[in-house]
Amino acid sequence: MSRLRSLHGPALVLAILAALWVVVLGGLFVLKPTALSAATVTTVLQFSTILALAALGQALVILAGGAGIDLSVGGTVSLSAILAMLALKAGMPPLLLPLACIVAGLLLGLFNGLLVTRLAILPLIATLGTFFAYSGLALALTGGAPQPGVPQWLLPWGRGTVGGIPLPFVSAALPAFVLAGIVLVFTAWGRWIYAMGFNERSARLVGIPVDRTRLLLYGLSGMLAGVAGLVSLAWFGSGRPNIGQNLELESLTAAMLGGIAIFGGRGGVGGVLAAVVLLVTLKTGLLQLNVNTVWQVGIVGALLIFVLLADRLSQRWR
Repeated sequence: MSRLRSLHGPALVLAILAALWVVVLGGLFVLKPTALSAATVTTVLQFSTILALAALGQALVILAGGAGIDLSVGGTVSLSAILAMLALKAGMPPLLLPLACIVAGLLLGLFNGLLVTRLAILPLIATLGTFFAYSGLALALTGGAPQPGVPQWLLPWGRGTVGGIPLPFVSAALPAFVLAGIVLVFTAWGRWIYAMGFNERSARLVGIPVDRTRLLLYGLSGMLAGVAGLVSLAWFGSGRPNIGQNLELESLTAAMLGGIAIFGGRGGVGGVLAAVVLLVTLKTGLLQLNVNTVWQVGIVGALLIFVLLADRLSQRWR
């Protein structure tokens, strides 16, 4: 117990998630050994890429406090991909498709930030409204139909692998998490984010530009969602207006499982990535075991409660 008490919050969360991941793999091995294959690993990491990018933006917004949350990430993923495809059909050079997708996500995220910082709308309400607006617009612009025509040169990146690991996971998700971790730990900007989440009033008193930083974080969340939209285009070969469905809740669950405090100021991005892989592994395993979707949702919810309770007990011990 003394060793457990000595673990810091993020380290404890990682230890718990690693143990749960071993349990999930062990159960899957016992119940269906054939499910544990290289193809399954590739599938898990492929599905993890989009969720990981959305969850990273979600985690950074929550970490900065101020009741921060971004419920629009799913709609942003869908709409950024659709806007980029519509621009392509309108005559935009194909080489600009990745840039268009990322810029669209950035602008959508900055709009969220303006609602929160300039108009002082509660983040929960602001991003819930934009979630419906972005998701509805993606469906309205396409009539709910996929948009084909993704350039062929983009598909090998979206579907390719290196040693069984999908290229988007290696070249987009992992670098984003590494960079975010470095910024949070080793830069003044990272210290500003933690300070804002820990005590926003004190952060303002010491001169931290709270509103500007929060605006940029919402923009960053949107940009990461735009990258996720780009991954979906390169993977499926078409723009799907519902590709971001349920990402808002799954990204929030991953952030909480990964040790991000709901009121901000505590947590790290490493746990978020681990939580994403755990969630996708669990859902993939349950799918292969033909477990009903209703039970899948219940099991993920129980897992979230378990990890939060363990984290709360660790705080009391410390």
